[in-house]
Amino acid sequence: MTIDLAVVMPVYNEEECIVKVLESWISVLTTLGMRFKIIVLNDGSSDGTLQALQAFSHINYIELINKANSGHGPTILMGYKKAVKLADWTFQCDSDNEMRPDSFRALWANRKRFDALFGIRVERNQNFARKLISAFSRIIVRFLFGAGVSDVNTPYRLIKSEILERMLPYIPDNTFAPNIKIKLHADKNQLREMIKVLEPKEVCFFHQSPKKLIDVVEYVKELGVEKVSLPKKRIVTLLN
Repeated sequence: MTIDLAVVMPVYNEEECIVKVLESWISVLTTLGMRFKIIVLNDGSSDGTLQALQAFSHINYIELINKANSGHGPTILMGYKKAVKLADWTFQCDSDNEMRPDSFRALWANRKRFDALFGIRVERNQNFARKLISAFSRIIVRFLFGAGVSDVNTPYRLIKSEILERMLPYIPDNTFAPNIKIKLHADKNQLREMIKVLEPKEVCFFHQSPKKLIDVVEYVKELGVEKVSLPKKRIVTLLN
């Protein structure tokens, strides 16, 4: 029997806050009355994170995984592959407390209306490295998809496990930012396989280049998608 929710939490050098972060997530999830498990993946931390995590080693709804360092992306993917086998829903969050658990109540309350729900960060407090990665991601996504996609690499995403499980085979294990891969599938080969597996009735595209957009939309129609829609601000006459 599957549980309701599996939380994927990658951890790297968070000895100062990891106990508080886990305690706060346990408190919120417990009050929601669900069956859950938090999968904590220690990505080869070089500080006292592993020792701090031992405080939770006796709790059956906390699974501690200590692994060699492979980076944030591969660690998330490892967690996703475990989570989709355990629960009806998979949720990913980071361990630095940037996005707090209180907001999760709103996602969980609205889950039955959607296949996936994503939180968006505001008033972000990031170090220089993360700011650089975020800026680069925004530039690439804006170039490929226009301005309609917000916070593509948000570490606050609730996804139906059956949907996520179908996506995972198309994401390489060494992907630097798998959450962007999950949210954006622009490559035609991946698009074809995703449509074949998921069989969507409608697909909505955000894109900056009308010429390339028309090409992709026509390709999707050829794959049997009944309806292709665009944001209201983007009007392409060939779709009418």
